[in-house]
Amino acid sequence: MTTVTTSSPAWRAGRLKIYAKLGKLSFYDYYLSAFVVWTALPGDRLWAGRTWAVLLLYILGYVGVVAATVALDDVTGIRDGSDARNYSPEDEALRDRSRKPLLSGALTVRQAELFGWGAALWGAAVWALTLTVAPHRPLWACIVLALVLASNVQYSYGLKVSYRGGQELVLLTPGLAVLLPYALLTGRATGLVIAETCLFGLWSLLVSAYSNMNDVAGDRLAGRRNLATLTSAAAYRWVVAGFHLVEPAVVATTVAVGAAPAWFTLLVLPLLALRVRQARAGLVRGDVLVARVMGIKLHRWGVPVLMIANLLALHGS
Repeated sequence: MTTVTTSSPAWRAGRLKIYAKLGKLSFYDYYLSAFVVWTALPGDRLWAGRTWAVLLLYILGYVGVVAATVALDDVTGIRDGSDARNYSPEDEALRDRSRKPLLSGALTVRQAELFGWGAALWGAAVWALTLTVAPHRPLWACIVLALVLASNVQYSYGLKVSYRGGQELVLLTPGLAVLLPYALLTGRATGLVIAETCLFGLWSLLVSAYSNMNDVAGDRLAGRRNLATLTSAAAYRWVVAGFHLVEPAVVATTVAVGAAPAWFTLLVLPLLALRVRQARAGLVRGDVLVARVMGIKLHRWGVPVLMIANLLALHGS
């Protein structure tokens, strides 16, 4: 009979897998922003060693920030009971409960807290290193970077930003993973990069908005104040419909002001068509978790679309 001890490689590998689930490392969507930034850079920056260093460091720091955010969110969720209510076993096929090791008892609250604060320190340290390596450090970018760190780590913990009406604003911050590293590499922000920042953040929001529709009862009991809990179900459907309409508005504005050629609209048209299917699933049929999964897929499919747009607009000639 084989005994697994706390010093065995198998035990250590198992613990690492549990902590990876706590930090939601399999949810890599936000980190795909590095590919969007890279293709948006001027040609002489694409293959520079400092470019790769800044992008790598920014993403490594962001991994820590996101891991801290979700781990500390799980700590609050287990304490107020919202995770137990929101992650129903009946929805296992669409929402994996195994991603919540506190629910299964695989980790203690104390272990999750230590991991969360360790990840936050990692994120802060690596982002500080990113600033020292970056060829440009615009003051506004440094301030926004600090605000992203502070607001994300205290999303559901400490100041509990998401419990005090700031949830949707924090959920948009993944879009800044396009703008900030671009600014650190070039010292500026172009109209196209600003548009892609808005789209990337909106795609993140259009995943979480459907999660909030599913979680509204549990979030109300926990005292979370967001648009879903502060409005009626019918009113919130209109709010989410409004989020959907922002996407084509951003695309149209980008083309109208000359930040992207007219063909940019044709390039994103398939995504917009699939957004209609997502809205139909979530807002018409009420299959909010199906719409959530569709949002995740559309977020991932949107990244190569933006990469192609950048390559054609900046390096096509």
